[in-house]
Amino acid sequence: MQAFSRDGQAFESVSTWRQPAPAPASAARARLANDVAAKVAQSSPGRLRVAVDGRTAAGKTSFGHEVAAALRDLGRPTLRASLDDFKNPWREARELGYDRVSGEGYYRNAYDFRSARELLLGPAGPGGSGAVVLCGRDPLTGEDHRDKVISASEGAVLIVDSVFAFRPEYNDLWDCRIWLDVDSGLARRRGVSRDAVMEGIEEATRLHRDRYHAAEMIYLAEVRPRSLADVVIDNRDFANPRILGYRRG
Repeated sequence: MQAFSRDGQAFESVSTWRQPAPAPASAARARLANDVAAKVAQSSPGRLRVAVDGRTAAGKTSFGHEVAAALRDLGRPTLRASLDDFKNPWREARELGYDRVSGEGYYRNAYDFRSARELLLGPAGPGGSGAVVLCGRDPLTGEDHRDKVISASEGAVLIVDSVFAFRPEYNDLWDCRIWLDVDSGLARRRGVSRDAVMEGIEEATRLHRDRYHAAEMIYLAEVRPRSLADVVIDNRDFANPRILGYRRG
């Protein structure tokens, strides 16, 4: 799907899992998003790929939307995507008999690394073709969207929100890595509250405890994603996020 802002073009994923842009939380949050967008835009006039990572329910999608809007106000076209739209199909797990339900199985087996690299991140990079797929498979309907290609201009910025975005399978393809810092208890409470609407409170609690939280603990131990971030943001208080640090260099 393509939308248009006042200045730069805005390309959005066709996924039915896509969340709407949030209402402004505060002037302080808007200033922080503007500051981050300015640093991203100043890093290069060419195509850029930005990852927004953090625990489940850390606020990644909302912050991705906010930074994208700020970039468009600076005249940069934006592309929005999530690695949740680049997962292996559920039927494949059933047919091949592998686990993607437990925390370990979800972390090891759920994501389609090859499609994300070849269809999304590679083409969107500075030396890429610009022919970008923003959604591999819809995570809700299972529909295959790998034939839906958009053309990213030379100055376009791709903003991707996802857990596990700094995994070694992707990490070499980011031009900027943003980590949203939220403690595990708060993240789990937010996630359960969000997902209880669809799953019910008991199932949402089980999913976050046994799958998402368990998978995140593996990621944190193996990858140490915060140490890889170019900018770390305390996102515990939506109205008052704080930049905790930038990577030197």
